[in-house]
Amino acid sequence: MMFLLLLVMLTACAAIPQDLSGKMFTFPQQSATALVKLTASGDRFGAVTVCHRSFTDLKRDHALFSLATPSIANELLIFWDETNKEMEPHIKNTKTEYGRWDYKPNMWHSICTTWDSESGLVQMWFDGQPSIRKFITSGSAITGSNIIVLGQEQDAYGGGFDMKQSFVGMMTDVHMWDHTLSACEIHKYVDGLNFTPGNVLNWGALEFAISGKVIVEDKLNACY
Repeated sequence: MMFLLLLVMLTACAAIPQDLSGKMFTFPQQSATALVKLTASGDRFGAVTVCHRSFTDLKRDHALFSLATPSIANELLIFWDETNKEMEPHIKNTKTEYGRWDYKPNMWHSICTTWDSESGLVQMWFDGQPSIRKFITSGSAITGSNIIVLGQEQDAYGGGFDMKQSFVGMMTDVHMWDHTLSACEIHKYVDGLNFTPGNVLNWGALEFAISGKVIVEDKLNACY
């Protein structure tokens, strides 16, 4: 009952930035309706960095971060391909793949993705380990009214959800910047040190709206 009350309160107050430090979103079941919609600061990004931590036991494809605009559904998508065991960043409906990472179930993973529209280079950081830089697309910034969703993959602007691509598990510490972070800043984020919060999405001052069964609760921390 208390979870339900908290859920209603959070949804009602979604327009007010909230400090989610020490909290996490829990997506407790497979669904095509459970999601968290995030409000970004700005609608034009010539470069981006997105970082988050997630915990899941899924053994299928699933979306980790989905940003869509009216003209492009996969403006920025971070997706796990279970069949090929690859993390796939998508920029402007173009994707590349990163494999050979130990994406173990039932443990926290820190994942950061950077992209710069001038060079067209994308790079991922998995638990502090950098990938090679790959060319994905260049010459055009992410522009337009955006919808950012956690828990689902947008196959259309604000919709087109498939429960078999939904995220089940926990997610926390979601940040987004309008520039590519340095390696030192990414390591500070991964290690939980003092880093500069995202200026597009800031977990410590997050505007969000919950739909469906998503619970805000205290982050799970190991006891030693």
